[in-house]
Amino acid sequence: MGSRRLVTFGATSISLVVTVVSADALELNGAWATGADNCPKVFARKGAQLGFTDMSDVYGGGFIVDGDQIIGKFARCRIKARKDSGPNVNLVAACATDMMLSSVQFSLKELDANSLVRQFPGMEDMEIRYHRCPAS
Repeated sequence: MGSRRLVTFGATSISLVVTVVSADALELNGAWATGADNCPKVFARKGAQLGFTDMSDVYGGGFIVDGDQIIGKFARCRIKARKDSGPNVNLVAACATDMMLSSVQFSLKELDANSLVRQFPGMEDMEIRYHRCPAS
């Protein structure tokens, strides 16, 4: 059996899982923070580009989804596979940091159009909630 590696996005580790996308599939594009009130503390515009503030990890961090790209403060991933099953989305992504390349799994559950929770299979009591930040 191969070992599993997690890539850290800000202060949170995210494992990301994508194939057939239906019309009612969860729309992931946008900036996601661990709290709606933290959006301006986690993300900032640098010209036309949305990026992370210097202290984003202090406020729980987050990630940006742009098409098949998932961007964290310290890693960049390309979604390789997606499977939607009702409110659940599983992603497999190829991720790169300054030091390594890895394949990462991510299990998400939609709570509503602007909130989701990352689930950790096998650890039912562990989850991280994310809120979509308004476009600015």
